[in-house]
This record gives sequence, structure tokens and C-alpha cells, in this order.
Amino acid sequence: MIVQLRLCVPTEMSGAVVKCCTDNTGAAEVAVHKDASVVPPGDVITVQIARESAEELIERLHELKVPDLGSISISSPDLVLSKRADDAEAAAPGESADAVIWDEVSRQTGEDSKLTWSFLAFLVIATQLAAIGIVTDSTIAIVGAMVVGPEFGPLAALAVGLVERKWRLVRGSLLALSVGFPLSMLVTAVAAWLSVPLGLFPEDTLEGGSAVEFIYHPGPYSLIVAALAGAAGMLSMISHRSSALVGVFISVTTVPAAGYVAVALVLGEYSKAAGSAMQLALNLVGIVSAAAAVLLFYRLIGKRVSLSRRPSGSGRRSVANRRAR
Repeated sequence: MIVQLRLCVPTEMSGAVVKCCTDNTGAAEVAVHKDASVVPPGDVITVQIARESAEELIERLHELKVPDLGSISISSPDLVLSKRADDAEAAAPGESADAVIWDEVSRQTGEDSKLTWSFLAFLVIATQLAAIGIVTDSTIAIVGAMVVGPEFGPLAALAVGLVERKWRLVRGSLLALSVGFPLSMLVTAVAAWLSVPLGLFPEDTLEGGSAVEFIYHPGPYSLIVAALAGAAGMLSMISHRSSALVGVFISVTTVPAAGYVAVALVLGEYSKAAGSAMQLALNLVGIVSAAAAVLLFYRLIGKRVSLSRRPSGSGRRSVANRRAR
């Protein structure tokens, strides 16, 4: 897969940036547009490069302080017909599906981790759907709640923030989760409290519900499933396979557990509420831990590939310096 980098750089830096791009393994095309940038003034450089080599080039551009003095934008063309591009992909080590552009992952998860009105609305709606599925013993409604729930975004961002040591991302993710789940549970509890006198469901409704017993009976498989879901979710984000995320949403029991806690507390089923809370905690820990493990594995593989193709001492401090920023 070919990605395109658009670089806006000051004129005096243009030569060094062009040399950096042309020397990089996997670069197929480099074009310079002199004085094409008005704000800020400078040149615009476009680079067609194999995705497998993009991260190494971006690291070197960080060393040259291109993001500080100009900008880097990354896009993926739908179709590139070029023998040079094919040759560049063949020359680049590794596979494009396994290539990680860390700035891209950080930016994507950062957007998903923000505490926004839409995030809160989706989480409240999902928890309400889960509660309806619980009181009606409907697995269909619970599965729908799993799909609607937006909680994987902040969980993935939390994993990225911990691995990349981006504490602002960690704080934003924790804020979204610590506000979102209590608020959605509070709204669901109020709705359940109002529903009982209205006769929408009886007070002993939780005494049956065999289809939803898995929610308040956490066990070893709760953590195992959450870990597998976290790993699959992070892999789907890295490889841009969004369809796999649907399966991740359906497999985790975060939102149903939150809904069960709210309903059980209102109906006085405190042991079941405690079991559901434990289920929620196991899912959150399992997802974040597995997602972080996947990122650490890809970072290790990426470092090995980078060291195998770079001359001794060339830019090896770039990743650590950039993480520190």
C-alpha cells in the first residue's frame, strides 16, 4: 500500500527534507513545489512512499522539526498505478498490513477519547438499551446495546496513551470513562426507578432472566473474552479493518454490565449489582491490557525492522525523543 505525505516546509529546509525523503527506502516519488505555500511561506513537498517505510520517514522528519516549523499530512490514495510504486513496495521490508504509523494511531484514538456530547449520548442510549434487554430478557436488545456503545474508543486511547507515555491522552480517556459510565448508569437507574410504578416491569423481574445471567456471573472467561476483544480491536484499528470492530463490540460486556448495575441497585439486588460491577471492571482491564500488549508487540517488531535497515547510530533516538514530547 502506498501512502502520500504532503510536507509544508520553510524554503531553507527544503533541500534537507528532500534529501531525507529520497534517501528513504520505499520512496517511490518525491515532488517539490517551490514557493507553493503562502501561510506559512515556503515549499510544498509531496512524497509517495510504501506504508511499510512511512513511519521511518516520519521519524526522520520529526528529527528535522518539520511539524514544528511546517506540517506533515498523510493520506492514502485509493489507487496508484506506477511501476516505481510497485518497486518501492517490493523494496520496503515487511508488509503494509502490519505497518504502524504511530502518529496516525495516536491522532485517531485521541479523537475517539474526547468527552463530547455525542459520546455521552451514545453511551446513555446504549446503557438504556441494555437495561431494556435485561428487564425483558432480550438478548437482541443487549447485542444492540453492545454495538451502539462507544466505549472502545477511550479504552483504545488509554492503551495508546500508556504505551506511548502520552499522559494527556491518558487523562482525556480516563475523564471520558469516569464521567460517561456513571452518568449513563445514573440516567438508567432513574429510568428504572420511574418504570416500576408505571408497571413497565415488576420488581422481581431480575429473579428470572436466564438469558442475561452471564452479565452478573463474572469468571475467568470474562477476562479472557475481554482480552481477546481488546487485541482484536486494536489490530483492526492498526490494519484499518473497521468491520472487525463490530465483532469486538458484540463480544464485550461493558455496557450490559453497566446497565445491570443500575437496574439491580434500583430493585435492591445488591449481590447481582456487585457481580455486574465486577464484570464491568474485568472487561475494562482486559480490553486495555490486551490492546496495550498488541501495541508493545508492534513497537518491538517495528524497532527490529528499523534497526536492521538503518546505519549504526542513525536516528535511533528519534522515537524516544518524540514520545517525550
